[in-house]
Amino acid sequence: MENAAPAEEAGLVPGPAPAGDPAPGAEPAPASDGPAWRFVLQPRWLAWHVFMVVSFWGMLWLGDWQFHRALSGNALSWAYTFEWPLFAGFAVVFWAKTIRDELRIRRGEALAPAEGADLPLGVGAIRVSPAQSAAPGDDEDEDLTAYNAYLARLNSEVKNHGRWHGLR
Repeated sequence: MENAAPAEEAGLVPGPAPAGDPAPGAEPAPASDGPAWRFVLQPRWLAWHVFMVVSFWGMLWLGDWQFHRALSGNALSWAYTFEWPLFAGFAVVFWAKTIRDELRIRRGEALAPAEGADLPLGVGAIRVSPAQSAAPGDDEDEDLTAYNAYLARLNSEVKNHGRWHGLR
């Protein structure tokens, strides 16, 4: 693992992000020249809002359609009559939480998991020290070493594949 970076550099270690750094994968926070909520007026977010309104009303319409089908004798439609409005509610909750999380990121708040969250054994991030993520020692399995060499050879063989076929 010569190319492996320490866990801190790779962003694999959980915990609150430093105050000046945005969360991994998040857009950088804008300069403090205006309110934090202004991001909801950007074209990308406006498209998201339009999509949510259309999907919300579409799911309610589908629920109404299933209700009328159920009244006309289709017994299976009774389940869908209540399911579509439930989906619409889930969509609104997801939309609100997405906006809330983006607002927290832009304000510089950490999106840490809730205190006392009980996770099953083996689920969650594990802190790995740089010494543990360094090159393996003498106790490495011979089969693993052979397999890694095989993968490296395959990678070198296919590295330039596709150039002659116009793929790159």
